[in-house]
Parts: sequence; structure tokens; C-alpha cells
Amino acid sequence: MRILDIRHLTVPIESEMANAYISFASMDVSVLAIVTDQVRDGEPVIGFGFNSNGRYAQPGILDHRIIPRVLGAEPDSLIDPDTGHLAPDRIWHAAMINEKPGGHGDRAVAVGILDMAAWDLAAKLAGRPVQHLMAERAASGTGTPLERVWVYAAGGYYYPDRGTAALLDELRGYLDLGYRTVKLKIGGAPLAEDLARIEAVLAMLPDGADLAVDANGRFDTATAITYAEALRDLPLRWYEEPVDPLDYQALSEVAEVYPGPLATGENLLSRQEAVNLVRYGGLRPDRDVLQMDSALSYGFTEYDRTLAALAEHGWSPGRCVPHGGHQFNLAIAAACGLAGAESYPGIFEPFGGFADADPVVDGYVTLPQVPGIGLEQKSSLVPVLDRLRDR
Repeated sequence: MRILDIRHLTVPIESEMANAYISFASMDVSVLAIVTDQVRDGEPVIGFGFNSNGRYAQPGILDHRIIPRVLGAEPDSLIDPDTGHLAPDRIWHAAMINEKPGGHGDRAVAVGILDMAAWDLAAKLAGRPVQHLMAERAASGTGTPLERVWVYAAGGYYYPDRGTAALLDELRGYLDLGYRTVKLKIGGAPLAEDLARIEAVLAMLPDGADLAVDANGRFDTATAITYAEALRDLPLRWYEEPVDPLDYQALSEVAEVYPGPLATGENLLSRQEAVNLVRYGGLRPDRDVLQMDSALSYGFTEYDRTLAALAEHGWSPGRCVPHGGHQFNLAIAAACGLAGAESYPGIFEPFGGFADADPVVDGYVTLPQVPGIGLEQKSSLVPVLDRLRDR
């Protein structure tokens, strides 16, 4: 069993929307394929992966460091002796040869792309859905994956020339799709305007639905606290990323004045950063939410270790809701008993959202019961995967 090739391409996800910090007008994604010499049902077995939105494509690091190391590894060193199959953890270690500790940044994203593809590949070789494989093999796996996962609809971005009526129409659309929690961006407008948007959404929500708000790390400490004081009496699911993701002191100061749940972690790219967050960020393991995204932080191979490290500091997987809105994090949530996962219905296409045959029902979604992650079960994504398959 051998890897024949590792291919990747850069795909734009152009959009005019923006959060409090960035525009997505020039955002792109790396999509990667690990091609093997194995054949199933007359087709070569290929594992696919891509990075989550919010970080750019990684062609340079993939070409210069990550892919050459894996292709140059002794082929048998990538094989799990127990299964005889290519193993995600061995592929991960080959990719990380000669990399120093620290300096995570875009390297973490590049390796996360490869690791997603490696787990997709491993599950296809085993002929099993990836959530079952991870639940059984990973240290943080529960043995038996969840049959369905709670998901929330991340939207409510700022668009040019779109007012509150359009915002409400957008979020109503998510409710119509079966979501019961929606998320709204804040921090890209003055506080009074943001409060008016929030109050309009809260007034629109039916019984059983709720709202989270996300500042995308925009605020300095004083502004974050001002918002916290304005938001503290509103029935919000959580107040997300109020300050720079690495400013743990500022976050702890916000936690002192905001009694409701805080959420953060999507822009932390390593296990060490996640541990520092729970050590020094003032977060409370009985209510706050950790949003680390495997596809941006070295993949599930490392996220598994992150969950173990968090447990040592008193944090349950049930406080984790990964950022990303894609099927890989959905599978991880099922495999490890996480609280849920983010979703981007109709946004960041074709990478956001889940398999076509798995609709959201009352805030929960089931997972594809096919070998691998099930990326091929999302029809809008298939043409992108085919570009790599046919090269």
C-alpha cells in the first residue's frame, strides 16, 4: 500500500460579506488529495482535505515543506502495522519532521489540510465512516459516535447596502432550514447600531430558538467590557471572541464582568495555545465554550491531544463547539462527544455545510454513513474534488 501522489489546488471563496475585522472578498482555500495505489469498487482510493474559512490557502508551505516530506518518507513508515493501512498519525509525523516547536501560524493550517485528507483516506481504506474510526481509535474517542450532532447557523455578517430587514430575512431562512441557534456578527458598527440589530433578531426569534453574537476579536479591553455590560442582561447563547484571541489577560477581565457564556478559541492554532487559554484566560468550565478548529490547528491527530490536555485542566469535551462549519469537524464532534459544531448554511460554498442527504432537524444533523468523511455526498463540492481526482 503506497501513496502515489499528493495534489492540491487553490479555490476562491469570494464574497462581499465582512465581519468586524476582515472582508472575504479575496479569501481562498487549499484543497488537497492523497492518491494511493489502492482500488475500491473500481476506483482509486483518494483522501480529500481542505482548510476552514478565515485562513488563506497554503500552496507555498504545502509545496515547499509538507508534501515533499510525506512523499519522501520510507513507504512502510507510513503504514500502521496493526491494520496494514496508511495511518493518519504516521503521515502527520512525516509532515512535521524538522519543524521546531512554536511558530504555529500557517504551518498549522497546512498540516491540518493534510491531516483531514489522511483521516478521510484511512476511513475509506477501512470501509467505514470516519466518525466510527475516530471514535474507536482516538484517545478522546467515545467508542461509539453520536448519531446526531447539535449545530448552529453562523451568519449575520455585514454586507454593503444591506439593512436590518435583510438580516432578519437571512436568519429566518436558517430557522426554516431547521436550526434553532443563529449567530450574528458585532463590532463592525457602533454599539448602538449593533444593539439595535441584536434586539431586532431577539424579537424575531420564536420560542426555543436563541442567538449568539461574535466580535471576531475586534475590541480592545475597554470596548469589550463596554459591550459586555450592554449585553449582560440579554438572553444570548454566548458572547464570542470579544478581544484578540491571544490576549488572555483582556479575556479574563471581560469574564469578570460578563456572567453569561463566553466563546473563543477558533484562532488558536496549537495545543499549547489552547492550554494557555484555559490556564490564563479566566474562562469558566461550567459555562464557557471552546471553539478550536482541527482544520486550522494541525488536524484531528493534534486535536485529539488537545482534548486530552484540556481534560487535565478540568475541561470536558462537552464544552467544545468547533469553528469551521464543515463535515470533518462534524465527524469529530460525533466521535468525541463534543457539544456541537458550527455550520455555514449557504455561506463559504462549496466548503461550508454538510451532506445533501442530512438535513438539520430541530437543531441537530445526522452524519453520512459512507466510507470516509462523506465529502462526496455534498454535490456542490464534487466538481472541486473531481479536479484533483482527474489531474
